[in-house]
Amino acid sequence: MRSSEKLIIEELFKRGKGIQGALKGLLIGELVSMIRKQFNMSQRDLARRAKIPQSMVSNLERAKKQPNLATLRKIMDALFCDLLIIPVLREPIQTLLCKIARKKAEKRVRYLQGSMNLEKQEPDSRLTQELIRKETESLLNSKKLWDEDEKN
Repeated sequence: MRSSEKLIIEELFKRGKGIQGALKGLLIGELVSMIRKQFNMSQRDLARRAKIPQSMVSNLERAKKQPNLATLRKIMDALFCDLLIIPVLREPIQTLLCKIARKKAEKRVRYLQGSMNLEKQEPDSRLTQELIRKETESLLNSKKLWDEDEKN
């Protein structure tokens, strides 16, 4: 990945987490209701401006139904808002890659341990941890992290 792409993703992650925190878990319908009320607009007024049924606004605000993207855009436009949709990573990419690689490495080492157990060759825990560490490193340095899982 180019460094400029990495910087963009890191910036989106940082700002996205900030926005998530500011939203405090509010649903889109709750936000629509709050904005609508700041404009002293009724659900009927919003529905008329957005050219959608009033029941759709009501269902959205009460979290009974989620509108499709086109309808949500109409509602946001009627509220003088831009709709911004951004992916917000749950954790930094490098953290996620390490977790995924380690999980896959553990699975591979467990498979190896199973084979060794059949031959009555139980590896000690230090060896197991070293094998997991090396396999994790190998996966992170290769293009095989996303290869189809082995069939066990």
